Amino acid sequence: MKAFEQNIRRVTPYVPGDQPDFPDMIKLNTNESPFPPSPAVKAALDNLPADTLRLYPDPDVKKLVHALAASYDLRDDQVFVGVGSDDVLAMAFMTFFNSEKPILFPDITYSFYDVWARLFHIPYSCPPLDENFKIHPEDYFGENGGVVLANPNAPTSIFMPLSEIETILQHNQDVIVIVDEAYIDFGGVSAVELLPKYENLVVVQTFSKSRAMAGMRIGYAMASPALIQAMNAVKASYNSYTMNRPAIEAGTAAAQDTAYFRACCQKIIETRAYTASRLAEMGFTCLDSCTNFLFASHPAIPAAELYQKLKERHIFVRYFNKPRIDNYLRITIGTDEQMARFCEAVKEILSH
Repeated sequence: MKAFEQNIRRVTPYVPGDQPDFPDMIKLNTNESPFPPSPAVKAALDNLPADTLRLYPDPDVKKLVHALAASYDLRDDQVFVGVGSDDVLAMAFMTFFNSEKPILFPDITYSFYDVWARLFHIPYSCPPLDENFKIHPEDYFGENGGVVLANPNAPTSIFMPLSEIETILQHNQDVIVIVDEAYIDFGGVSAVELLPKYENLVVVQTFSKSRAMAGMRIGYAMASPALIQAMNAVKASYNSYTMNRPAIEAGTAAAQDTAYFRACCQKIIETRAYTASRLAEMGFTCLDSCTNFLFASHPAIPAAELYQKLKERHIFVRYFNKPRIDNYLRITIGTDEQMARFCEAVKEILSH
């Protein structure tokens, strides 16, 4: 090894879902929305003067921050905006997790958490989910450096009742508790309503799922003004201009069109129920989903085999070759037509 190589930071990176490109494909592997963004988003982008792109965007993202704060009945100084919730979560990890005590998150959850922990040299520990893939709040009562919970959890799709989130907060008032709500709009109740009671709570959400804007990369955190101020200070020390002008305009338009947003969420919830019932008829076990995907297993065909046979038909779902979940597939909810075609393909595979 050369001398300079000894000081290169080496980590095992997060691996996102495949982005295949086939004209006839059904893409159900990355939890994107099957619907386009709000028409107001297109209008906002159409009305964006191209000449303004020569100018830096607002580093404080005031327009988008204000729209988000208004939609949640918060003050502007309670909202932080970043380039997707991944960026927001990474900023939160850098800002809040700086003790020698391990932070806690489940053994089966969003697989970026341990990547950030290793990248930022944050010690961590992973209490195991139980045999039903549920979190036990008491596993998070001991001394720690912070808590991170995806709710609903991914990839399991299970929602943890807000009362249990609050129990964890009550036992962790000396550290930051992050609740990652990427899928909250498809079921359950947001922890935003707990913000007035807990000044150590940070709630993170995203435009990538329910707002149908994964390609625009917009995420946000909601917390006490002191915590948001701390995150903004870290952001400004890393990159002052994280949000570009089109994202600010498009995000503001999306945040203001609540009717379209709710209609899309309701349609996905209905299609999820239809798909779950079809899979149950074919012998699948689906965990109780509060997300825009199903986590499903079949007793007669290994998940890896079903994944491969679907892939051969240009139907893409997500397979995790990891302990405890290696016989499950994560299936994003698409349109009614896509899910009907998916179910027919599965039925055909099972019949052979």
